[in-house]
Amino acid sequence: MRSRAFVTFISVIVALVLLAGTCSAGFVAGRMYNSPSQVLALLPGGISATPAPQGAADTPKDLQELFTPFWQTWDLVHQEYVDQPVNNETLMRGAIRGMLESLGDPHTSYLDPEEYKTLTSQLQGEDSYEGIGAWVDTTSDFLTIISPIPGSPAEKVGLRTGDKIVAIDREDMTGIDGELVRKRVLGPAGSLVTLTIQRAGREPFDVKITRAKITVPSVDARMLDNNIAYVRLLIFADNTKDELEKALKEQMAQNPRALILDLRGNGGGYLESAIDVASEFIDKGVIVSEQYGDGTKRSFDARKGGLATDIPMVVLINQGSASASEIVAGAIQDLGRGKLVGVKSFGKGSVQIPTPLKNNEGAVRITVARWLTPNGRTIHGVGLTPDVEVQITEQDFAQNRDPQLDKAVELLSTK
Repeated sequence: MRSRAFVTFISVIVALVLLAGTCSAGFVAGRMYNSPSQVLALLPGGISATPAPQGAADTPKDLQELFTPFWQTWDLVHQEYVDQPVNNETLMRGAIRGMLESLGDPHTSYLDPEEYKTLTSQLQGEDSYEGIGAWVDTTSDFLTIISPIPGSPAEKVGLRTGDKIVAIDREDMTGIDGELVRKRVLGPAGSLVTLTIQRAGREPFDVKITRAKITVPSVDARMLDNNIAYVRLLIFADNTKDELEKALKEQMAQNPRALILDLRGNGGGYLESAIDVASEFIDKGVIVSEQYGDGTKRSFDARKGGLATDIPMVVLINQGSASASEIVAGAIQDLGRGKLVGVKSFGKGSVQIPTPLKNNEGAVRITVARWLTPNGRTIHGVGLTPDVEVQITEQDFAQNRDPQLDKAVELLSTK
């Protein structure tokens, strides 16, 4: 397997963590795609008096003609914009970002150097950050909570999946790019931020959150009543396989009668990690397939040596379960390994390739494929429908009840 300098995204949108800008990414090592120089060469020079990108002189004449308006605009900005001098690096980054946004795919995007660095940090083993501690979706009309991290300030003040941040410190965020809003929420431990939250069924309300240093685990495991093992995955990271194996060894040593795998609020991670996790519960068969634009497919099979391939199990999902979570849950459902309990999952089923750009200018990530469940189901934009649907009501939240977990225990206790 090649270096993870070139990896494959499978995660939800840019499901970013409001910590130090870390995101729930979806990486897998493997394939080399177009080089950064090939990406940069898509901005050819022609008539501009401003220096054009390296390699532009070799651009075909038809593309030089196509980009004549671009360089005309470039010159006009340098000559006429009211605040001079303009920053060429900022213009270059904006051009790349705009080009990718024009495709209409929220998962195909530009990551500036800071975003790219923080993108990879958590999934590569850096597990402490400062912020409010919540996975968020930056592609909606407002910055939207996917899931608060257990024990985080976001969880302690009661933020929930689906909450929209409509104002920060009383400043309206309407129409402001989600990535800019995310950066506004970030801040050092001990600092205070006031978020105005729009939640379904309620009038907007304010919450005051003291930012903190947050440690993000991959796995949380314990034994429940009725001798049922409970394992919650928070992210599919580099260290998830090892943490899960350790947790399963400890749980299985107690000879549990059944097991609950909780994927609620898990926005994704490495594809490699998703296959490893699924293989702990599935002994054979296809876990997931990738469908490319030319019609070709690539399948990934279960790996041998799973620690919990026979024990009765239930998987918990909700609207915050996305991407790698849906790969695991979809495989377990399609192969008849266990039932899904909860509500419909997020529905993120595309594959991205992030390519670092030259001169440490960040990276671009391009959607190259869709993934399919073992039975050939497309999840993208659809999600997984649970076998047993269980909602969590406002009253459940208020009284700290978890009817989804209760239903899972009930199903397994009757077997």
